[in-house]
Amino acid sequence: MPALLSLTAAGFSGYAALLSVAPLWAVRGGADAAGSGLVNGALLLATVLTQGLVPRLLERFGTTRVLGAGLLLLGGPSLLLLASDQLGWILAWSVVRGVGFGILTVTGSAAVALLVRPARHGAAIGAYGAAIAVPQLVILPASPWLADAAGFWTVFALGTLPLLGIIATPRLARALHEDRHSGADASSDTAAPGPGTAASRRRRLPPGLLRPMLLLLGVTLAGGALITFAPQFSSVPAATSGGLVLLTATAALSRWKVGALADRFGAHRFLWPLVVCTVIGLALAAAAIRDADATRVLLLLAAMALVGIAYGGLQNLTLLLSLSAVRRQEYGTASAVWNIGFDAGTGLGSVLVGLLAAGFSFPTALLVAAGLSLATLPLALGRGPGRRLP
Repeated sequence: MPALLSLTAAGFSGYAALLSVAPLWAVRGGADAAGSGLVNGALLLATVLTQGLVPRLLERFGTTRVLGAGLLLLGGPSLLLLASDQLGWILAWSVVRGVGFGILTVTGSAAVALLVRPARHGAAIGAYGAAIAVPQLVILPASPWLADAAGFWTVFALGTLPLLGIIATPRLARALHEDRHSGADASSDTAAPGPGTAASRRRRLPPGLLRPMLLLLGVTLAGGALITFAPQFSSVPAATSGGLVLLTATAALSRWKVGALADRFGAHRFLWPLVVCTVIGLALAAAAIRDADATRVLLLLAAMALVGIAYGGLQNLTLLLSLSAVRRQEYGTASAVWNIGFDAGTGLGSVLVGLLAAGFSFPTALLVAAGLSLATLPLALGRGPGRRLP
């Protein structure tokens, strides 16, 4: 776990550094709201397309090589963005970073399930979530301010932090009992099932994995929209930084604490209140920025906090539900499906809200996002398959 948590913190630090600043870099080069929204959209499209391949890459090449390559692809291109602020250049390197991010996310969430027994998955996912969220708590809200005060190069330098995580990859591989030469885990726990089980995997996805993925998509759409566009839709820079601090802080706390509660009381009872928090938070955010020249700061801060609570809590609960729906040897597949939901939602929030804001306004775009999140409420009220132990 220490190796996993350290490389996760390094990887997500670099990811968070550019999440709001790369779109701002595109705006500086002349892109509009729709163009800037494509920056994170391209990154996360590449992430989603990569995630489905990761279990087989782990099976063939092993954790050390695959995860090391992912961290290199995520952190390596950061300083190269300084060469140009033109949208095409930024999108190209966003795609490369997205491939690296896809590798990191699937490998990390599969590994955390393998390192602890199922009865403690909620708490372990909470610790893993804290390693993701705490660096973002500091770096995400500070990045727009740092880019303005000290220059974009300082933020792009922070974007190289994933390279430090490469140091911990061999230790994690040893903890997973991996044969370094064959690239296969002794129990194939991180590998996807073989080709002969493709039909059975398809039959399991709708009842076991589709529901948590769609719930996650609804809340990450909201989070992705606020993280990407908060620096652009607020007329008060301090409100932007404060709102991002609140969103990341409440997400970190919620993701950490809800895991232990889910271990004790079950995940299902916490789902629908968090979906409602998402919808209310987006509606309040739309009201707060209705006047583009006079942001209602307190209302915006409350909105960001509400979305943050749901954003962190539903990440934990939906991953827990995904892992409980499959056998141990399918954790890699469950991790890939969960991460596709996470990043597809974040990317959709960036692209959809950017397009709607360019055509209408940011308040209208946020209300549409609230409606899409509300559509997932029936999934939160129902109960999926019970917890399956290996």
